[in-house]
Amino acid sequence: MSLAYRTAGPADAPALAAMGRLCFTETFGAAFPPDDMALHLETMFGPDALPREYEDPALRIHMAEADGAIAAYLKLTPMKLPVPHEPGALEIKQLYVLKPWQGAGVAAALMDWAVETARAEGAPALYLSVWERGDRAIAFYRKQGFEIVGQAPFRLGSRTYQDPIMRLAL
Repeated sequence: MSLAYRTAGPADAPALAAMGRLCFTETFGAAFPPDDMALHLETMFGPDALPREYEDPALRIHMAEADGAIAAYLKLTPMKLPVPHEPGALEIKQLYVLKPWQGAGVAAALMDWAVETARAEGAPALYLSVWERGDRAIAFYRKQGFEIVGQAPFRLGSRTYQDPIMRLAL
């Protein structure tokens, strides 16, 4: 199966939410209490969550499709993480890749798009937060040149976790 990359639009919101829900469950489902997972999934991937995000004109979502089904996506937004940062910095949110596509270069291709887009806009840096126990993701981001520069609270259901914040100088 080959992949096609494109920018997502508002009509993609239901499919993106379904894919995000599946990917989050595959990746993190066993790590968190079921009640907290259910609340988080409804908040982040419920029927109104992504359409509300599309109201922000600064949101960009780039996605990979295989035979018309979403295999991966990445969200790029203005920086909102609670760490000191340069004016004009951008934030990567939800770099999600479904299991069959992990390790196939899809995440790197989406990251290349984010870096190219950020550079074209004159952003001085890219930031992201990553699960504190996401060793594979942290290793991937380090390989891409990101460094840990702080921590941010991440609320999942009824609990708050401290996730590393990583930065890539552009």
